[in-house]
This record gives sequence, C-alpha cells and structure tokens, in this order.
Amino acid sequence: MDVTRIIAIRHGETAWNVDTRIQGQLDIPLNDTGQWQARRVGQALVDESVQAIYASDLARAWQTAAQVGEHTGLPVTPHLGLRERGFGQFEGKTFAEIEAHLPEQARLWRTRDPVFAPEGGESLIVFRQRVVDTAAELAARHPGEQIVLVAHGGVMDVLYRAATGQELQAPRTWALGNAAINRLLWTPQGFSLVGWSDTQHLQDKSLDENHS
Repeated sequence: MDVTRIIAIRHGETAWNVDTRIQGQLDIPLNDTGQWQARRVGQALVDESVQAIYASDLARAWQTAAQVGEHTGLPVTPHLGLRERGFGQFEGKTFAEIEAHLPEQARLWRTRDPVFAPEGGESLIVFRQRVVDTAAELAARHPGEQIVLVAHGGVMDVLYRAATGQELQAPRTWALGNAAINRLLWTPQGFSLVGWSDTQHLQDKSLDENHS
C-alpha cells in the first residue's frame, strides 16, 4: 500500500489554555489569538496538495479546521475519535486546583500512570488506543494521498509517541504548540515522523491578511 502523508494540527489557543484549565471534552471555543492562529495555519496550507480534512467535533478544533477548509477548498469531516482525552472530574479545573484538591490523583496524572483514569475520564492506555486506531483508520482511506487531522494537544502527544516509539510514561520533551504544523507518514506497519512543531506561519509576516 502507498504511504499516506498526514498533517496533524493542534487547535488554536483558547482562554482555558491561557488559564491552564483542563478542557478535556468540554466545548471551549477559540479566543481571539486562537482565531488568528487558525487563519494563519489555513493560509500556510493553501498550496498544499490535500485530499481530505478530518477534525474533532469540539469547537476549538472545528473552528481551526474550518480555516484550513476555507483556504484549501475542502469540506471538513468530523470524527469523535479525534477528541481530546476525557478528563472526567478534572475538566474545568486548573492544574493548581487539581494539585490542591485531588493530590493523589494529581500525582498519578503527573507521573503519567498509564492505567489511571480521572473519575469519569479515560486512562492513557484507552486514550492512546482510540487515537492510534482513529488516525490509522482515516489514513487507510487515503493511500498515496495527504490528509489533515485537526485535534488536540493530547492527540498530538499520542501521535508523536506512536511515530517515535516513545512509551506512554516517557517524559515529554517535544512541543505541542497551538496551531503548529506536524507531519507524519502512515503505512499499515504504523506511523513515522517527518517534521514536528513547525510554527513559521505564526511568525512570518508575509502571510498576513492580504492572503486571506
């Protein structure tokens, strides 16, 4: 089977990102900065050969994907498998609040215990399986083509680990920036990494609004 090229994008910034508040599967929209970032990533991909765009249905990802769709002329297809990890009772709380009120759960979360799930949420093992299965399913539809996946920080983290062979508990040493462009390849044997955390489009003034 031919290789599928994947452009994976985390959504633009939200007010809760700024506040370090856990969003999980709560539906938080982009803030003004996030909307600007979404336009820029759309502009950056305008000349890419893309055959399909898939996105989490949560507003922050969907709004980001809509800009990619606008600039590439493609529709966006929602997929629940691209949603952020379900964080259950952590959702809506800041990092500091979780540390203060749920110290033992905070420790399990901080140490990346693979079987720990916040009450009402997903464990890392379950979340990884969902993301890898979803990304593989979507990539398999497009052999020899390039697709865009717009999702969340946790999804990007799983894809990076899958492409580089990093264990779930390995400390994160890679960026998960809002609206960064990440590139992977997929074959039935799995994922491999091409490039990660390209943010030039968020710095290059030549991409400003006259291109929108």
